[in-house]
Parts: sequence; C-alpha cells; structure tokens
Amino acid sequence: MSKIEKMAIIGSGPAGWTAAIYAARADLEPVCVVGVAKQNPAPVLPGGQLMLTTEVENYPGFPEGVTGPEMMELFQRQAERFGTRVVSEDIDSCDFSTRPFVLRTSGGQEVRAQSVIIATGATANWLGLENELRLATSGGGVSACAVCDGALPVYRKQPLAVVGGGDTAMEEASYLTKFASTVYIVHRRNEFRASKTMQDRVLSAPNVKVLWNKVVVDVLGADAIEGIRLKDTETGEESTLDVKGLFIAIGHSPATAFLKDSGLEFDDKGYIRLRSRGSQTNIEGVFAAGDVADSVYRQAITAAGMGCQAALDCERWLAGQGVH
Repeated sequence: MSKIEKMAIIGSGPAGWTAAIYAARADLEPVCVVGVAKQNPAPVLPGGQLMLTTEVENYPGFPEGVTGPEMMELFQRQAERFGTRVVSEDIDSCDFSTRPFVLRTSGGQEVRAQSVIIATGATANWLGLENELRLATSGGGVSACAVCDGALPVYRKQPLAVVGGGDTAMEEASYLTKFASTVYIVHRRNEFRASKTMQDRVLSAPNVKVLWNKVVVDVLGADAIEGIRLKDTETGEESTLDVKGLFIAIGHSPATAFLKDSGLEFDDKGYIRLRSRGSQTNIEGVFAAGDVADSVYRQAITAAGMGCQAALDCERWLAGQGVH
C-alpha cells in the first residue's frame, strides 16, 4: 500500500510551485506531479506557458527581467528547498469519489492523497504553422500574450499583427496600440465575434487596421519574424504583410482533459468552477489555482497569488480534518 500524502499538487507553473512553497513551509510535505514534455501542437512543458516566454519583465522582484524558464527553475528550487517532492509524470485520471483521493499517473503509479490542488494551467490555441511554433519557442517575435510581451523594446514603434476576432483579440489589439506603429487585426470572417463595446474601443484607435477575410498561412523570417503570408478566404489570393510581431489571440484551452470523469464542475468555457470565494471546488478537499480556473487574467502573478490561496485554503481544510 502506497503512502497517503497530506497534499498532492498537479501542475508546475507559477500556481503549482507557489502552492508547493506555502504547503511545504507549513510542514504538509507536498508532492508535486509536474508532468512531462509533449507536443500539442505547440510544446507543452513542465512549468507551463512561461516555458515558452523568453523575457518576463512584469513580475515584481526582477528589475532586469528574467526568462520564463529561469523563473520556473527558481520557483522549483525554492519549493524543493522546503521539502517538496517531485514526480515527473502526467496524471492520467483522478478518482475523487473516495478518500484518500487516487491519482493515476502515466507511468502506472498511484498517488493517494488526503487533499489535491489542481494547477495544470491552460494552453494557448495556435494556428499550427511550423514557422509560427518555431519562432514562438525561440523568442522570434510570435506570442500568445500581448500583455506579457507587447511592451518589450523589440515591438515598440513597429508594425504588429493580431490574429482573432473575439474579445481576447480585441483586448490584445487594444493593449498593443500603446506601443505599435500599426496594429493589424487579421480575421478570417467579415465581422468580429467580440462584443460591440470591445470592437468600438479598438476600431476607434487611429493605428488599428483590420484585414477582413484573411488567414495566416505562413510566418516569414529565419531567426525573427519579418512578415506573414496571408490568404483571402473568399478569393484564395495570397499576399505578404510586413510585421515585426505576431500575436495569436484565438483563445486558450484549460488543461482539464484528465478530469473529465472526476466529478468536478466546469464553467461554460471548460475552466474549473470555484466557489464564490477562495479556491475550493465542488468536491471537498479538492482545490484549484491558476489558469486552469481563471479565463480572465492569465498572468504569472495572478496564478502565483491563486496558488498561495489554494495552499492556505487547503491547509485550513486539512486542519479541520485533524491533519497537520
């Protein structure tokens, strides 16, 4: 019979590692199941979306900036310093119908735990183009987060493109208008899905241009983006647009596939539904933190804050169960 853990944390981004730091310092001896690298279609790596971010300049405490992978390494080292144990596997399924809870890993292990924090994040939806993914992972000017990257010097006073037509695309484009010379919004239809308010805000900006009925079929450039190749969805005609940055804003998908039969409740976007306050899910003893439960902010610092909340909520819940 395997050991019964006090707390198991699933996920290894800012939310997961912050939860681990707080839990470990509270002597809860957490085990963190960090996942394994895979392609989906962009790389999905232990450490979450920050592993695809070359420069992080908006996280407090790093006045000179830090790369996403470096930051996640520091988070992990801090968590391990206080005694967090790491399991480098994916969780394939969770059984929350019995206590202790049972987590089954891709390697055939069973992790039995009295409480669980889910912090598996959400992955950006990509176009799936070879050069798009190559330049995204190498820091070559392709990004899925304007708020994260748009203020970097490389994008200032440059022509930039945003792909999408929903509220997320409008938010990204609106943010970029403060830095770019021109913001091109590339949309495959002849009207946006975004709310009228969001559309009006963006379309009233003098440096925004909309390219209707266009899709991106290639990203140009060797080490850095030099432009994008577009195809007209009505005529099939192809053209080239010179830009120095490409921001993909076609949504995110929460990493919850392994939870489909777990009994957890999800919102209409597929994110884990939390109670009105805190990090408690609909199942007692199961908590969630970070982008897997947050479709709005999706920032490293908000994920870390939610990880802190989840660890404190979980600690108090365990204390109420007589576990210290």
